[in-house]
Amino acid sequence: MNEYKETPGGNRRRLQKKPARESRLTRGQKILIAVAAALAVVLVVTLAYRGVFVKPELPTRGEGENESGAEEIDYGSGVRPRSDGQRKSKDYYTILVMGRDTGGGGNTDTMMLASYDVTNQKLTVMNIPRDTMVNVPWDIKRINSVYNYYGGGEKGIRKVYQEVSQLVGFEPDYQVIIEWEAVGKLVDAIGGVYFDVPRNMNYDDPYQDLSIHIQKGYQLLNGEQAMGVIRYRHDNNMKYGYADGDLGRIKTQQAFLKTVIQQLLQVKNVGKINQFAQIFEENVETDLSVQNLFWFGKSAIIGGLTMENVSFVTMPNTPKTCWSRTYHNYQSYVVPNAQELLKLVNEQLSPFVEKSVLSDLDIMSVNADGSVSSTTGTVEDRKAAAAPVVSSGTSVEPADTEPGQTGETDPSGAETGETGQPGTGETGTTEPGQTGGETGGSGESSGTGTGGEIVQPEQPGGTGETPAEPTQPTQPTQPTEPAEPAQPDQPDDSVFVPEEVTEVP
Repeated sequence: MNEYKETPGGNRRRLQKKPARESRLTRGQKILIAVAAALAVVLVVTLAYRGVFVKPELPTRGEGENESGAEEIDYGSGVRPRSDGQRKSKDYYTILVMGRDTGGGGNTDTMMLASYDVTNQKLTVMNIPRDTMVNVPWDIKRINSVYNYYGGGEKGIRKVYQEVSQLVGFEPDYQVIIEWEAVGKLVDAIGGVYFDVPRNMNYDDPYQDLSIHIQKGYQLLNGEQAMGVIRYRHDNNMKYGYADGDLGRIKTQQAFLKTVIQQLLQVKNVGKINQFAQIFEENVETDLSVQNLFWFGKSAIIGGLTMENVSFVTMPNTPKTCWSRTYHNYQSYVVPNAQELLKLVNEQLSPFVEKSVLSDLDIMSVNADGSVSSTTGTVEDRKAAAAPVVSSGTSVEPADTEPGQTGETDPSGAETGETGQPGTGETGTTEPGQTGGETGGSGESSGTGTGGEIVQPEQPGGTGETPAEPTQPTQPTQPTEPAEPAQPDQPDDSVFVPEEVTEVP
């Protein structure tokens, strides 16, 4: 189209189009510039990608301090778990996951050991029940007593890590402590989760600002409802709840987590990475970086992890009761089934090629005479390694309620507060057949195994039998024994619900 310009006299003059200026660049040079620009874009994207997804470096452990500066765990004369060796695959990682309830005093009553073979895209998660008996020097030996016994915080976490390591015979590579609030926020971030709630759930606890009212059935759960489902164990009147207590709750948690993982593996959630990062930073404590966690997520989504290769299991166990010399009643526990746990460790959990043997795992058992033993041959609580003296006529049923709520007193009569940390000693308790009170230690256990060697049970691990609890007549006064560490509060509100009343009418 021609262009014109009007002159002052009203005439139009045709404009002459200037010839295009020739480029000084040759065609080859133009191609090189285009290629360079494309490479620059790729480089920027690659650097950004690497900044978001960072592959974890396996920790190196030895004596003293590790490379992060954290103090190494002192296992004393107890069994030292395996911490290095040939791995089953190039990228094989193990992580101890602990769920902490900040509203209820910071208890770590949800423990999971995750084993992720990234190379072969297989994930196994083992739940460790809160009532698992572990080899500790105090009376109540449930694993969920460990955190508060050592005052909570970083030290409490380190001690829980130590007990789990000795239980399975190897040190997990990393640890992740998740606040309950993270679950709800994550569920809201992915738009809710459809889940088949197994039962009506009604529970209120003003202290924890907790209100659970969810009907049974398949439904879309928001974050608050999801938190209620995984925390629920029983109704307020304790009449309705899971027939198998915490084991029932674990089954529901496993089913729910499978559903969450299935939704997280959808590619659409990759775009929510910034939102997930904020949730992790606010609610997760770990020795992994956020970029490391994203690397695991990216590896699962792009690497092709499918639900067929995700396995949730509960630590193989048998319910047992064991006499408490502090509370003068039988307490309920779950003890690991030794051979089954050993097989699970070697085949699905341990990252190492070399197989463990039973003595590598610190597995407790309750013997026919009521004493306890360990597959390692040493019990840290020497008194529990001997048969208890139980008054004639004592019920073998475990106690229906337990102290340990915030503000209650421990057996010594000392106020313990939220942390449940023991006082300086026990002054008001005497064991059956003893004349004097016990003087507790400082609450710190050196782990030196001062309980001494014990007589091994007839069957190591003691997992196959269900012996009747002993009922013996009152014995004469026994000589005073050496002091033991101060007794912590019992773990909170363990509930035993009769089978016939577990369904809401």
